[in-house]
Amino acid sequence: MNPSATPTHNAQTPAITYQVDFSRRNDHLADVTISFRADNDTPSLWLPTWIAGSYLIREFAKNITTVAYSTDANTAVHRAEKTSKNTWQLPHAKAGDTITVCYEVYCYDTSVRTAYVDHQRIFGNFTSLLLMVQNQENALCQITLDVPENPANAHAVLACGLMHTATRHEKAHGKRTLAYTRYQLPCLPAFESYDYPFEISDQDCSDFTIHDRQGKPLAHRFFVSGRHFGDVDRLTDDVARICQCYVDWLSDAPFNDYTFMLNATASDYGGLEHINSTALVSPRSDLPKFGEADKPSENYQRLLGLCSHEYFHAWWVKTVRPDVMMSARLQDEAYTPLLWVFEGFTSYVDDFMLLQAGVIGKDDYAKLLLAQINRYYQTDGRMHQSVAESSFDAWIKLYRPDENSTNQGVSYYNKGALVAWLLDVLLLTHSDGKYRLFDVIKHCYEIAKTKTDKRFGLSTETLGEIISQMIDGAVWQEFYHHYIIGTKQLPIEQTLRELGAIIKTNQKRTPWGMQTEQTSAGLSIKHLRRHSTASQSGLSAGDVIVAIDGMRATNDVLAAAYHFQSRTALPIIVHAFRQDMLQQFTINLPVLNMDNQPSTNETVLHRPTDSFSQESLRTLEILSLPDGKWLDDVFV
Repeated sequence: MNPSATPTHNAQTPAITYQVDFSRRNDHLADVTISFRADNDTPSLWLPTWIAGSYLIREFAKNITTVAYSTDANTAVHRAEKTSKNTWQLPHAKAGDTITVCYEVYCYDTSVRTAYVDHQRIFGNFTSLLLMVQNQENALCQITLDVPENPANAHAVLACGLMHTATRHEKAHGKRTLAYTRYQLPCLPAFESYDYPFEISDQDCSDFTIHDRQGKPLAHRFFVSGRHFGDVDRLTDDVARICQCYVDWLSDAPFNDYTFMLNATASDYGGLEHINSTALVSPRSDLPKFGEADKPSENYQRLLGLCSHEYFHAWWVKTVRPDVMMSARLQDEAYTPLLWVFEGFTSYVDDFMLLQAGVIGKDDYAKLLLAQINRYYQTDGRMHQSVAESSFDAWIKLYRPDENSTNQGVSYYNKGALVAWLLDVLLLTHSDGKYRLFDVIKHCYEIAKTKTDKRFGLSTETLGEIISQMIDGAVWQEFYHHYIIGTKQLPIEQTLRELGAIIKTNQKRTPWGMQTEQTSAGLSIKHLRRHSTASQSGLSAGDVIVAIDGMRATNDVLAAAYHFQSRTALPIIVHAFRQDMLQQFTINLPVLNMDNQPSTNETVLHRPTDSFSQESLRTLEILSLPDGKWLDDVFV
């Protein structure tokens, strides 16, 4: 039994059974068998094309090979017929037949979004493993996971947000008889299984309990897989403080228990929220060291921020969610202009709650806020794309970055977090300290608790109505038009000064307006700012500079050449490979300076600029953070 998970469904006779066999784990394969009774002739099966919380069509069906089936009326094995990229039809099956379907899934993705299988570790999201029976998505299903016992992970355990049983048995596998551990999950509606990822591996595990305002205990477990030298007890203690902080603020939780699943790797980073769990991946260097100081290192702060972010999503995405995602079937895109609300608010709240929980201090919080601000200033796309449009375009832009991304777009995580901060200050200021962003969030959660399904679909209009109950609606509308659907520059420095912060504005020079990476082949250009000296001279992202004025290209040579040219205005000759062709470029100082044009929130076709050169990046330093109400306890 998994003592941390409380069953959410009664044991009933399932209409569908899924058996996932990992006997071929060394080949990174899972063999899936489905059994169900057909409701109609020629039943169909389908697989999602995306997973909730990650807004990109990922085409999970590409990892499925032959789908075969048989019926109790005809034991002949037939191939299912594909009717689209992610749907299969069973033409030899009739209504009333009991059907058995078999297929294999290739599982070798180390992200938190799909599935990974090898001799040591099994991780899966059922969105990429289990085919749905058309029109039986809400039927009860039973899922079993068969894992051959392996000396490489003799102490493997299952981490999952569902209660489960584990039994040992043996079965034939080819000419051998293998010992298996069978994990059986409780019956639940088939489509609901998509919100319960699982991990089977050797894992460190620690548990803790927090309490809601009514004194109800909420059991939590934290699993860590992968090799590491981290102090899991310290991690658990800090995460417990953060979790308690959220529940204190929101009074209760939309779950009875919660499971963290962290995979420690060399350099991967990310997380995905689920109903009562989260799947996380983080560099092992982000885990706290034994003897970690009371003040967490920057790496450890990043991991705590990730845990905070995904945990908050249980309220703010899984419970309160965009209205268009109340019934998303995970096959077609679900477009919304509100990801800046759900990811942006969360990106603001996650760091703030580290401060509220006492795991970081005000100086550390100032650095986290500053990192968001400087990232915003270094993104030229902030002058081209609104944060609402960035939300809507998530499906085609955010998850597909390229060398031009920061020139043409903005992240709804980054700008959304800063808009959330500014909106928090706006609410605080215009309500005479009565309301904050945290009140908006809690109001939405309270609405969700009144619904039959305990979920609330938020729209732009409803958000405006809620905020307009707290401050003058005209103030909200002006903010909305300038900073959410418009591209007017955020009043960051003005707001910081009004709050009492002492700040310093800097310019960080980027030679010729480009960012490079020194490699053995030369200086590889990773990004060029639009209208920069480099782009005007003909250089492009992807070029590899091999010589600067006849000298081998290095970062030091580039810096020296840039300094020399800024003093003498003499041209510089650059040789670079574009693909496999050597080309020559002449770098001249820019003749036209358009850098003092005022910024605007209107759509423009000419080059938008701010007061800083295209060859410098704007950054801020916070020299002193205020002790005012903005950083007071949000629970008061």
